[in-house]
Amino acid sequence: MDTRDAELKKELEATLHTRRELGEEYEPALVDSFLEKVENRLDATVDRRMRRLMAEQQMAVAREARGPQGHVDAWGERFGFAIVSLILAIPLSAIAAVNADLPGLIVAWLGIVGVNAVHAMHKFPSFGRNRRARREDSDWED
Repeated sequence: MDTRDAELKKELEATLHTRRELGEEYEPALVDSFLEKVENRLDATVDRRMRRLMAEQQMAVAREARGPQGHVDAWGERFGFAIVSLILAIPLSAIAAVNADLPGLIVAWLGIVGVNAVHAMHKFPSFGRNRRARREDSDWED
């Protein structure tokens, strides 16, 4: 038996015991008092269940806002990645130019562009598909 049920049973027994001691003239007041306690218990249970339901719905909405890998696909994330890659490009360019001149600078920037391209393909899987795959997905006949 649940703890709350045991408490409610004790309340009922106490109410019945009090009725036996006081007599029938106090019965309506005792019943009203007991029903008020039951109503308060029901209200608390409903409130708890509603809070749980609201939390579950908020979690469902939050999950729907996330991308397929569980990451939030927001403009701010893409913009932040671009800014960080540009900030890191400055020292990489300087190091590459000092140590390997123009070929080193070209290799450094190809790496930066490559990292950004891979990031873009990860965020937008259809971006990296080849032309043949697009043609196969098409409803039009060649």
